Amino acid sequence: MPTIRPISDLRNNFNIISDICHKNAEPVFITKNGQGDMVVMSLALYEKQQALIELYQKLSEAEAESQSNETKISHKDLMTKMRTKINE
Repeated sequence: MPTIRPISDLRNNFNIISDICHKNAEPVFITKNGQGDMVVMSLALYEKQQALIELYQKLSEAEAESQSNETKISHKDLMTKMRTKINE
């Protein structure tokens, strides 16, 4: 269940919010006048989410590339070609 706190807690109880972010490894949703306003999360969680986004983007690019009509080379052929160039 998400943690939801009023915006006044950022000023009055910042350390508590920080502890929640780090201990639960989840974001804390901040409300202003009863409406959602911001999300606060630990740096570790933010970096993890950014890494996942980057991974999904790379997977999407790889999938699009694999479905294209460009000529492809097998892994075995590529490795043979690379070894030949290295040994020259």
